[in-house]
Amino acid sequence: MIEYEHTNKLIMEKSPYLLQHAHNPVDWYPWGKEAFLKAKVEDKPIFLSIGYSTCHWCHVMERESFENADVAKLLNQSFIAIKVDREERPDVDHIYMEVCQALTGSGGWPLTIFMTHDQKPFFAGTYFPKNDRMGMKGLISILEAIGEAWKTKRDVLLNSSRQILNYISRNRVQSHEEIPDDIFDTAFSTFNQYFDPIYGGFGRAPKFPTPHNLMFLLRYWKQSGEHLALEMVEKTLDSMYKGGIYDHIGFGFCRYSTDKKWLVPHFEKMLYDNALLAMSYLEACLATRKERFGSIARDILTYILRDMTSPEGGFYCAEDADSEGVEGKFYLWSLAEVLDTLGQEEGRGFAAFYDITSKGNFEGKSIPNLINNNLPDENIGSVKASRDKLFEYRQKRIHPYKDEKILTSWNGLMIAAMSMAGRVLGDARFTDAAKKAVDFIYSRLFREDGRLLARYRDGEANYPAYAGDYAFLAWGIIELYETTYEADYLKKALELTDDLLSHFWDEEHGGVYVYGKDGESLITRPKEIYDGAMPSSNSVAAMNLLRLSRLTGRSELEERADRLLKAFSGDIVSSPMSYSYALMALMFAGAKSQGVVIVAESAEEAKPFVKSVHDAFRPFTTSLVYQPGNKELIELAPFVQPYTKLEGKASAYVCEGFNCKAPVTDTVSFENLLH
Repeated sequence: MIEYEHTNKLIMEKSPYLLQHAHNPVDWYPWGKEAFLKAKVEDKPIFLSIGYSTCHWCHVMERESFENADVAKLLNQSFIAIKVDREERPDVDHIYMEVCQALTGSGGWPLTIFMTHDQKPFFAGTYFPKNDRMGMKGLISILEAIGEAWKTKRDVLLNSSRQILNYISRNRVQSHEEIPDDIFDTAFSTFNQYFDPIYGGFGRAPKFPTPHNLMFLLRYWKQSGEHLALEMVEKTLDSMYKGGIYDHIGFGFCRYSTDKKWLVPHFEKMLYDNALLAMSYLEACLATRKERFGSIARDILTYILRDMTSPEGGFYCAEDADSEGVEGKFYLWSLAEVLDTLGQEEGRGFAAFYDITSKGNFEGKSIPNLINNNLPDENIGSVKASRDKLFEYRQKRIHPYKDEKILTSWNGLMIAAMSMAGRVLGDARFTDAAKKAVDFIYSRLFREDGRLLARYRDGEANYPAYAGDYAFLAWGIIELYETTYEADYLKKALELTDDLLSHFWDEEHGGVYVYGKDGESLITRPKEIYDGAMPSSNSVAAMNLLRLSRLTGRSELEERADRLLKAFSGDIVSSPMSYSYALMALMFAGAKSQGVVIVAESAEEAKPFVKSVHDAFRPFTTSLVYQPGNKELIELAPFVQPYTKLEGKASAYVCEGFNCKAPVTDTVSFENLLH
């Protein structure tokens, strides 16, 4: 058993990130009353550090500063030090990230905040080196300066705190504007302006996948017929897959690319990225009917099932960028390794295929990639056996750290991806994985009073769920309903959405807050509409409300969605490209949507009609399967009760807008109605 020289209060936590710091010489506290009271009693400012377990620069700052005796001495003498896992406390992270962005113009992790015992910030930044470097103030200098200012110029710090709070509070006033009819065209034009026609993606390096931007462009193409939107999606998806941001040996995407070619990634792999990317590839597969997109989605989800799924069925958070203290080491190859493993002939063929050279493309080694490989897609199959051998060889390496937290929100996204894959690819493995994950959440992440919780790890569920947990889980379960047509999933999605409105809705202005009315009271109660690395909880909630309204006939849900989107109309109009998922909800609300009801005695009888619905890209279509007399579905969607089979045959009813077509009993007529 390892004996540690230092152990602090983080040792009692479940978060892998907090536990990584449990043996620092810094006297860390978790976020909570004990730390705030100690700061008040001892009259000390708080040093708040926010990060997550797979954050490379968080590791760097820990090694340089938080494991250092001089830094620890300063922190322990003059401050109360608090560590927060941003994935467990997105509410705390959101508030103080906004502070950092307001003060510095940018943000990121590790997030560094200095504040009073009552949580009011007066200084913010991100990563700081231990010592002054290249014109950048070091942490020791900052600690010394703030420690001295707290004693001699506290009024200046407190005045700064008041100004910050006034600014972020004023920033919360929502402006309502009429959303113009051409907002989708405006957004498309902006995407087109930033599009990289050579390597795909938008803007300059670093490049992030931001899959919901691609989802918006697919819908814009579908609605407008603008083929350039589809070409932008295809180019981006192909380029990301060919790049080193994709793990060509073990599958799955890394978080972002440091260069414009998608070659050199930041090597951490996040559950949410892979869920959203899998959905984007699946939608592109339907839109283009190109099998390669489906194959890539299948490989992404195969990686998730193999490496990121708990025995009980929940999905883990992330894998680190570092192993053995070196970023990317697990994923890099030398030509000699490839030749030793595969032999000369097979090895040189594989190395040529994946650009593995003696010179390397990253710090003397090679990141496998297909950037300059223009061979047909089917040629991938020719190197599968070699790739499998290298995968087995790589398995013997020391693996990056895996964060085995199970977050309700990110699990909701992966449930959506698995459900979609089950129906698009016709692979029951993925549908079963989605079902198992839902069962896990409902058995482990609900309190006895029915309140959803946000995080599970090591036998413990904790933290009242945030708006994102409810919205993303409902999204996943809606997708699972439209894959299985089991009414219980529709019921669960409705209940989650009703609970979201009950706990989070802003009655005065509309929209949902980040944390619930029963959550811990913080210095502000923010709402989020910006669709960043993930879609915002408000954008997803709006789409859920619209889909559930169409599925059930509950018009009040559509009215809520309308009010929600109007609440953020000023933001959306000011920068449409930044709110791509909100635009998807607006597009769904105004599109010529179709509602399908398939009436059949069994899933088998409904199957030909279901296949017709699932076999094409239909983003504005909702579908129900109704077994005559099914009381559970009648209770959820009363309008289906009069629907019957015609002439004893399975029948399909299609309504478009406020008009319903005559029911049909053959798939040819049905598909004509759908088109």
